Amino acid sequence: MKQIRIPSFLHDVFGEKQSIGSILAILLFGGLLTAALYWLFPELTDHLSVLRSALALLLIFDIFCGCIANFTTSTSNFYAVRQTNRIVFIAVHFHIVLVALLLNTDIWYSTAVWAYTIIGAFIVNSLIGKPSQRFVAGLLLSVGLGCLPLLPDIQPYMLTIYLLFMLKVLFSFAVDHYGKATDNAGEEA
Repeated sequence: MKQIRIPSFLHDVFGEKQSIGSILAILLFGGLLTAALYWLFPELTDHLSVLRSALALLLIFDIFCGCIANFTTSTSNFYAVRQTNRIVFIAVHFHIVLVALLLNTDIWYSTAVWAYTIIGAFIVNSLIGKPSQRFVAGLLLSVGLGCLPLLPDIQPYMLTIYLLFMLKVLFSFAVDHYGKATDNAGEEA
């Protein structure tokens, strides 16, 4: 599929070149899943101001889109050759806690999910170029995915958001899926 050049201010999202089909898939997945949550769980934004609702839904959309975007060759390779960008990206992923604050949901669950995911992502990131990276990422993701549904009294919409946040940061983003970091070892990014 034909690749288009991505404007530099969107490189952190889509990489440098991306196919239109991939961009549409990313945006459709994020948009449709966010809309489905909003439709199926109207209590998600009950009693919230329009601004808080909009900010929460925008952050949820970002989480969902990022799950898919980070699996594309362009985005994965963009970060594979920019280790500092990858570390900063992992470190700033605090928005799962912001979603919980905006939606007035259990902050402790959000904080625990955030901490587990970020610590796991840093562990996985430290293994770039090693054959064990995908296995460790898969193991940490599986532990998280297996434990999250066991949390008592968790709202189903937050469970969905937590699961995809974990997938996005811990596996989709932290893993060098296409070996670009290894291929470019020693080259300037």
